[in-house]
Amino acid sequence: MTDILLLLAGFVMLLVGGDVLVRGAVRLSELLGLSPLLVGLVIVGLGTSLPELATSVQAAMRGSPGIALGNIVGSNMANALLVLGAVALIRPIEVERNILWRDGGVGLLCTVILFAAAMTLGLDRLFGHLLIAVLAIYLWRAYRMESGVGELAADHGAAYDRALAAEDLDPALIPSDEPSVTYAKAVALLVAGLAIVVGGGVVLVDAAIAIATDYGISESVIGLTIVAFGTSAPELATSVIAAIRGKSDIALGNVLGSNIYNIALIGGLTGLAAPGPVPEKILLLDLPLLLAATIALLVFAYSGMRLNRWEGTALVAGYGGYILWTAALV
Repeated sequence: MTDILLLLAGFVMLLVGGDVLVRGAVRLSELLGLSPLLVGLVIVGLGTSLPELATSVQAAMRGSPGIALGNIVGSNMANALLVLGAVALIRPIEVERNILWRDGGVGLLCTVILFAAAMTLGLDRLFGHLLIAVLAIYLWRAYRMESGVGELAADHGAAYDRALAAEDLDPALIPSDEPSVTYAKAVALLVAGLAIVVGGGVVLVDAAIAIATDYGISESVIGLTIVAFGTSAPELATSVIAAIRGKSDIALGNVLGSNIYNIALIGGLTGLAAPGPVPEKILLLDLPLLLAATIALLVFAYSGMRLNRWEGTALVAGYGGYILWTAALV
């Protein structure tokens, strides 16, 4: 029971610390004169991924790749099936073809790279550098696109929608023309948030390892289910609220952007910080399922250029079946 309470405490610390850290980073960016667009795309987008990053990197460094990679793969499964399915049930999602293939295509590319890493060298530094390079190119193109530069000017992309969804849930993250905090307060928020996130990651990983040991559950199953669902809770909350407010298109961008960050940023830095092989269960079962789910999502969205309620039902049912199947392997 103590380990379960510690697990919940770790989740709370990650959520609170992530929010405080992003607030501090946004305010510091304003004081430094960075553009609101850059703050939204990079600071908010990357900052909201830090809880997952802290969990996966610390788990990998502790010698628990099942939790580290299970968190990445399981979070993307939850995003693609549960989160988008729930949003489509609330309000069908209209899809822009160009955005779908650009951002969905980058997400698919990242999934293929992760699968290739698992099948060959493992998630090592080579693939870590490759994933970080993909993210850097993606963010550069997203910034040029949102800035309306040249041939890249187009509708909003997933990176922008991910930041917009987070700001919609927490208006304090919206950059303002007249920041009301000092440098000292902004830095204090940034440092405090980072400390809480790191501490929350330690507590969560320790508790997850203890639960796996005490109950005889593989670390991969813990990472794919409990840890992944917990770290995906912010995406579920922001996307559902966006759908309720009639912004289901932002929910789609939020999920596509989150899945890119999860693999490219978190997977990339995990490979750089603690390279290692991919657990056999994730390699043989979960990664192929994630690849199939990613392709199915693109096909569903492309057919009629929208995700209907029956498709949302199929996605949620698919996630339920996946969780039951994973639990049966305990």
